[in-house]
Amino acid sequence: MLVSHTAARHSIPSGINASLQRLQVALEGLSARGLAAQDFEGFERELHGLFVVAEREVLGEELERLDVDLPQVMIGGQVHHRVLRSSETYTSAVGPVKVMRTLYRAGKGKAVVPMDLRAGIIEGQWTALAARQASFLVAHLTAQEAEGVLRELGNMTPSKSSLDRLPKRLGECWEASREDFEGQLREGLSVPAAATTLAVSLDGIHVPMKDALRKAKGAADTEKAKGCYREAGCGTVSFYDAQGERLRSIRLGRMPQANAPQAKKATLKKMLTAEVQAVLAQRPELTVVKLADGAKDNWTYLSGALPGGVELIDFYHACDHLKDAFDTAYGQASTLAQAQFKKYRHILLEDVQGVGRVIRALRHLHSKHPRRKRIGEVLGYFRGNRRRMRYAEARARNLPVDSGVVEAACKTLVTQRLKRSGMRWRNPGGQAILTLRGLVQSDRFDSGWKMLSETYRAEVGIPDTVLPFPRARTK
Repeated sequence: MLVSHTAARHSIPSGINASLQRLQVALEGLSARGLAAQDFEGFERELHGLFVVAEREVLGEELERLDVDLPQVMIGGQVHHRVLRSSETYTSAVGPVKVMRTLYRAGKGKAVVPMDLRAGIIEGQWTALAARQASFLVAHLTAQEAEGVLRELGNMTPSKSSLDRLPKRLGECWEASREDFEGQLREGLSVPAAATTLAVSLDGIHVPMKDALRKAKGAADTEKAKGCYREAGCGTVSFYDAQGERLRSIRLGRMPQANAPQAKKATLKKMLTAEVQAVLAQRPELTVVKLADGAKDNWTYLSGALPGGVELIDFYHACDHLKDAFDTAYGQASTLAQAQFKKYRHILLEDVQGVGRVIRALRHLHSKHPRRKRIGEVLGYFRGNRRRMRYAEARARNLPVDSGVVEAACKTLVTQRLKRSGMRWRNPGGQAILTLRGLVQSDRFDSGWKMLSETYRAEVGIPDTVLPFPRARTK
């Protein structure tokens, strides 16, 4: 028996008890048919379906118990009057649940549902668990793919359009309280005890934009293709131990900063600064390492806005430039070019005087090939970034010398989700996905979801003039 004790029966609401009894009868019927011996997959599917139906019934019963059916209620310090009682179907983690609920309105304002506010219904449609699972899924997959996955699992079956709308609405809610939410996340940050180094990186990645594509109409095809891309920003804060092993990373992503070329990645930079300050307030002894490619804007920010520390051009970006110089001088992929690149790459990484030796080699190369512009550009690059290329010193201290973490963030946070075939984005929709993916990839999804879902809850009170006796309900 699913409910075997009389006392237990009396402690369960009658509707739930009836659902459990129906489930028991259905299970006995399924067992009697002997389906397991003939088709175990079919048996497993039917068994799951029976529990899903029972769970929906129990959820519906509990939702209705949260309904308030009185002439007036207090919400947000304001009296709301009952205007309507009707049925509504909600998407739960086990599928659609149809319940009766009461609507209220204050003056000429929008009608509200106390049951929704007490249960934390998301966007008037989703139970909190269903919304959490769906938003986690669309953070990784397209809405169409998520729809297919959920149908295969056999629980909730929201439509593609519903799955597409949900992250956008959640994103609007997050942005409305973003600074407060981020502050709470930082307050809850626990720096790994073994951490000795804090590495900060910044980079950009172009994403296809819908509005930019419209503006590009009428241009040549190549220019049109270029015009529909705008640069999103990625930032990372990473912790390393004394042996140079990465312990954890926080990944941040922001869509292109609209109409603000003079304030490139402004919001992302503020977010990164706040993260660094919060970490150093907790662990001021950490060694700060700033890592990025050679883009001037990155270093204007990293050098000027953040606390002092070790500054390093990403080693692999430096190597790309070095290879260009030797390829230009000796021919791309020639044996001599490869040998010289391999030699000076090793010198740059391992020799304490490595960058000086590389500059001398480039200067000599440039004197031999004065008309080859690229060699002169590479020489200027190394001269301009000389103080940020002390790789051997950094390695001796087990400090990171490459910006691979932020480059990986550009790929996993942005490219793998926002740059799939045929995709075009507007800022709000793209930012909603980046926010969710950033929370997931930073191990902050639990905390972020808790804050976000709480915005859909509110206290529902009863005015002093109303007696708390709800009228009898009919189904």
